Amino acid sequence: MSKLKKKYRSGIEAALEVIGGKWKGIVYYHLSHGKKRTQELNRLIPTITRKMLVKQLRELERDGIVERTVYAEVPPRVEYELTDYGQSLKPVLNTFCEWGESHLEQVYGDKNHVLDQFSDLNHC
Repeated sequence: MSKLKKKYRSGIEAALEVIGGKWKGIVYYHLSHGKKRTQELNRLIPTITRKMLVKQLRELERDGIVERTVYAEVPPRVEYELTDYGQSLKPVLNTFCEWGESHLEQVYGDKNHVLDQFSDLNHC
């Protein structure tokens, strides 16, 4: 039996199905700076629940954007990182991020008044 294929009206619809929503772009943003463990992502995104974070990671994994590595240790260690396919989104999401920062400048004048500073990240 063949798998039923969803019909899309545009490529943007297909793309947003993979990276859309409140959390996936933010999770992707942090993973674009290197491997992260679940707890580390929770610290970087304090307003997301652990349950929602795991759900978003699993969906990104299902879509081939993120790779999950489980280490046979006690306690178990799990790390997430972008796949090569996930890396292909970087230019798109960097442009999206840059537009967002320009938008903040347009609306607020100085984006630094409303944009959190991450000690290890330089915005986009």
